[in-house]
Order: sequence, then C-alpha cells, then structure tokens
Amino acid sequence: MQFNIRGENIEVTPALGEYVEKKLSKLERYFDTFPEIKVNLKVYSDKQRVEVTVPLPNLMLRAEEAHDDMYAAIDLVVDKLERQIRKHKTKVNRKMREKGTYKNMFLTPEPAAGVQDAEEDDLELVRTKSFDLKPMDVEEAILQMNMLGHNFFVFTNSATSETNVVYSRKDGKFGLIETK
Repeated sequence: MQFNIRGENIEVTPALGEYVEKKLSKLERYFDTFPEIKVNLKVYSDKQRVEVTVPLPNLMLRAEEAHDDMYAAIDLVVDKLERQIRKHKTKVNRKMREKGTYKNMFLTPEPAAGVQDAEEDDLELVRTKSFDLKPMDVEEAILQMNMLGHNFFVFTNSATSETNVVYSRKDGKFGLIETK
C-alpha cells in the first residue's frame, strides 16, 4: 500500500506517520490490488481531525473522524473504514450471487481469534415521501430546513430553475448541491 499523508496545522512526525501506516495497513487484507491511501491530518483549536480517502475502481471509500487525541481519531477512522468495506463487500457479493456470477471485489480476511464478524445490516427502504418542489432562493431553503429540523432540504432554485439540495455541515455551516 502507498500512503499520501498530509498535515494541516500539524507537522507529520515520523512516529505519527508510522502509526497511520501501521493502522491503515490492517485494511490491506481486504484488497487484492493495493490502492494509494490519502490521509489528511488536521488540527483545529478544539479537535484533531483525520480524513482518509481510498480510491478504488468503481468505488471511493472515505471516512473522517474528530477527537481530542490524534491517535484516537486515527483508530476511529480505521474502524469506520473497516465497517464500510464489510458493508460494501456484503452488498456486492449478494448482487453477484443474484446475477449468477461471482466475483469478489474484496478479499475475505481470516477473522482474528475471538473476534466475530457481524453481518452488516441490510439496506432496507422503510419510508417514501413525495412532495412538490417550491421555487425559492438558497437562503429561504436554509430557513425551511432549519424550521423542519432536518439536516438537508431539496428545493427548486428560483434563480436557475434546477433542483438543488442544501445541507448542514459538521462545522455548523451550510452546503449546496447543484444538479447539472
């Protein structure tokens, strides 16, 4: 595996780099080809944040975690990536079996002694909603989202007549997704 480790507001010391590589090397058992893993370590005034991106053919794995301790954040992000891989592997293998062909995107690692590999929850659609998209500007959409108490809101942008989505970010600010 190749690692691209960057630091924002932090110097990536050899010890920190080795720890990141050691922890993320655990993911190596899931891949038959070794992707380049991009790691971004950030330090803010109150939190340490780790962002990891694993680009794969037909899939992009990405996880981020924040914690008071950088080493704890690294441990948390590795756990999150392992859950994503197991969940996706289960989904891909199920679809391949249903089609009558079998091709694993991920290798099946041997479970560690004393560790049971829990089957990930099935993706189950439990509710469907339909609603009319009212034309409005971005600011009004953010107000509507906040009034409803949701973390995203779908609307028709009155300036472009396109369907857009506003969402609240973890940093307390808002994002906008525009369709093409």
